[in-house]
Amino acid sequence: MSDFILALPVLIFALVAHEYAHARAALSQGDNTAYMLGRVTLNPIPHIDPWMTLLFPAILWFGSGGAFAFGGAKPVPVETRKFRNFVRGDIIVSSAGVITNLALAFGCAAVFIGLSGVARVLPAVGDGVGILQRMMSWGIYLNLVLCFFNIIPIPPLDGSRVFYHFLPPELGLKYRRVEQLGFIPLMVVLIFLPGVTNFFLAPARWGFGMMYQVLAPFGIGRIWDLTVR
Repeated sequence: MSDFILALPVLIFALVAHEYAHARAALSQGDNTAYMLGRVTLNPIPHIDPWMTLLFPAILWFGSGGAFAFGGAKPVPVETRKFRNFVRGDIIVSSAGVITNLALAFGCAAVFIGLSGVARVLPAVGDGVGILQRMMSWGIYLNLVLCFFNIIPIPPLDGSRVFYHFLPPELGLKYRRVEQLGFIPLMVVLIFLPGVTNFFLAPARWGFGMMYQVLAPFGIGRIWDLTVR
């Protein structure tokens, strides 16, 4: 339960930042749809979906005994016809979320290291720093998972919108129509082809393992320690 309390805030922030990045990128490319709907903000309220952002992660967490959590925020509406350059705009907007999550993973690592300096200057706050470092560890792990999960080239994930532009035009149009099925293609892959998901998430696990080794000397106590999942 304690890990869930630490992981949920960083997961929500990671999801909100992901959608904010899409909205901000779309505005920069000429599409003001998300801006008009109040989505160019880090305020979590406009981005939160009660099911995908709160209940679904909780069910996954407790259902897996704390081994796994995942979720999503309300997708940012994008009108690609408003882009000044369709291909460039679509690639930039689609990539913005995963780039943001990757940057946040490194940001959490920097905060982790900074917290160790605080504990050395103020030894009395060591236990509190250890708890915050554990939260940052979850921030690293969850942001890496979101980053690499979203590059899976299956509609409606971000990777599919980038992959589309590398296909021949006729095949690309057929591929794009798959998005009309919503999350059905993704759920089919997750349930019946778990090897595909594991393949794309392998870099997230590897990256977390590498960061874990780099950050270990800066860990305060043992409470920060997360088993590589």
